[in-house]
Amino acid sequence: MNWIELDKKHVWHPYNSMPSKSDLLQVKRTDKTSIFLENDDELIDGMSSWWSCIHGYNHPKLTQALKNQLDIMPHIMFGGIAHEKASLLCEKLAKISGLNSVFLCDSGSVSVEVALKTTIQYQEAKAKKKYKFIALKHAYHGDTLAAMSVCDPDNSMHSIYGSYLPSHIFTKAPELGFDSDCTNSIKELEETFKKHENEVAGFILEPIVQGAGGMRIYNPIFLKKARELCTKYDILLIADEIATGFGHTGKMFACEWADIKPDIMTVGKGLTGGYMTMAAMITSKNVSDTISNSKLGILMHGPTFMGNPLACSVALESLNLLDDNTWKKNVLKIEQIFTKELQSAKELTLVNSIRNIGAIGVIELNDESYAQEIQDYCVKNGVWIRPFGKLIYSIVAYTIKEEDLIKIIKTMIEAIKSIKTK
Repeated sequence: MNWIELDKKHVWHPYNSMPSKSDLLQVKRTDKTSIFLENDDELIDGMSSWWSCIHGYNHPKLTQALKNQLDIMPHIMFGGIAHEKASLLCEKLAKISGLNSVFLCDSGSVSVEVALKTTIQYQEAKAKKKYKFIALKHAYHGDTLAAMSVCDPDNSMHSIYGSYLPSHIFTKAPELGFDSDCTNSIKELEETFKKHENEVAGFILEPIVQGAGGMRIYNPIFLKKARELCTKYDILLIADEIATGFGHTGKMFACEWADIKPDIMTVGKGLTGGYMTMAAMITSKNVSDTISNSKLGILMHGPTFMGNPLACSVALESLNLLDDNTWKKNVLKIEQIFTKELQSAKELTLVNSIRNIGAIGVIELNDESYAQEIQDYCVKNGVWIRPFGKLIYSIVAYTIKEEDLIKIIKTMIEAIKSIKTK
């Protein structure tokens, strides 16, 4: 039986039916920023594998890091055991984040779960019975249970779970636009904090860019105000940097746009350069000390594959690559190209708005019914993107060639032009 037939028979793909309702691309190999199909067609990757392959595919230094570690120790349990690569990685994460204590885990969603649990334990350690969280409308924080509970309750992909999820408090998302007037959202945020201060343990948000909830870029002033309010009310600020971290917005972490430090940060995606599944929760020393010195004394979580040496090794090498500030120049150039090339989309009838920051470029349509048609057009013309809803977007590797990025953008725009509205 052909392997794609086995896929149709046995494989349940993400956000899809079983078997898949749409044809799946049959991928044979990858190289740099290209995907090669079984029929030898080449696609320029406009998604950097769900925003994780920040250095492109098959990077020689990342590949070598894995090979070196494989011969030494592919895996070891992390309970009661330490190993060098994990220690070096955590030191590196602490240094670049400005925080102190690193908890390694399996995926972005799990890192959010751990962050929420840690926040509750922090409040418990201070003898405060506070179990609620404030989150933003349009938020997306992952697909596991607790992570779903702090995603937008009405407009997210998780709304079908309704009352099954824990109930939290949602406030107005900051107004759209990096230079927008966010007076109204800040006012509502202040009122929300004041009203719920005695029941709220933490405030979780995606700094500067709300990702899967709408690719919404917002003013750093909102983030700065969030930090002030969390400090005032002793509510932990959780910055979900899974999508924004490691350079996607032009800064190492998006929190740097507001010159603030959260109490807890979650990171993932680009952590290993897209090679291995790995994420981390990073906290201030105050948070880890408060929990560690309490009656309970321990953080109640422990994934089986936590601190996997292969993942630690490649993550460390990925972060070493970012020590060279070449990535900053590359992301700035990417941002400039997005800014210039997206302009022509503004005049299209189907287009509601365009926006971009760093390695992120977005076209928002007026209608959400054209996503599959646009994706099919792009694939036929040598570009891989995966639109969702009204959003036609690209988040690219920092190593992408200028001509390839221009082709991605022009192909997205041509795909929109090709749509024949009814």
